[in-house]
Amino acid sequence: MNKAFVRENDDADDDDDLEPEQLKVPGGKNYITRAGYQALRDELSHLLDVERPEVVQVVSWAASNGDRSENGDYLYGKKRLREIDRRIRFLIRRIDRAEVVEPSAHHGNDQVFFGATVTYSEPDGTERRVQIVGVDETDPLAGKISWVSPVARALIKAREGDEVSLMTPQGRMELLIESVEYPAPV
Repeated sequence: MNKAFVRENDDADDDDDLEPEQLKVPGGKNYITRAGYQALRDELSHLLDVERPEVVQVVSWAASNGDRSENGDYLYGKKRLREIDRRIRFLIRRIDRAEVVEPSAHHGNDQVFFGATVTYSEPDGTERRVQIVGVDETDPLAGKISWVSPVARALIKAREGDEVSLMTPQGRMELLIESVEYPAPV
C-alpha cells in the first residue's frame, strides 16, 4: 500500500482536529455564561439521547439488508455516526474546560467585563450593541461577540463614556462607549 494512504500512528487520537484554531483561547480558559454552558449540555444530551440512537438504529437496519458496499442508508448512516461521535467528543472537551462566569456579579457596574452588553458608537455615528460572551456562544448576527475578538478586547476594562481604539483593516477606529449593562442577579 502506498505510504500516502497510511497513518503513521494508527493509535493516534482524532481529537487534534476537534478544536480549530479559533476555539483555542489564551491560557486554555473556556469562559462561558451559564446560558451558553447549558446550551452545550443540552446539545450533548440531545446527541447522546436522541440523534445517535436513531442513527444507530438506521445503520443496524441497513446492515441487516445484506451487501453493505452499495447500501446508501448504511454508508450515509456510518458517515453521520462518525460526525455525531466527533461532535460528542468536541462538546465533552469544551464542557470539561468550561469555566462558567456569572455576569450578574457586575450588575450596576459601568466597567466592561465578560458578559457585559455594550452599546458603542463608531466615528460615522453608527451605533452598535454587542454582548461579550464565550467562544462557544459567539453569534455575530445576534450581537454576541467572543471575549477574545478584537472588538471585545478593545472594550474590556473600559468604562461608560470612554473612547477606545480598535485596529481595523481600514486603520485605527475610535469607539465611544455609550452604555454598559449586565443582567440582574437571579
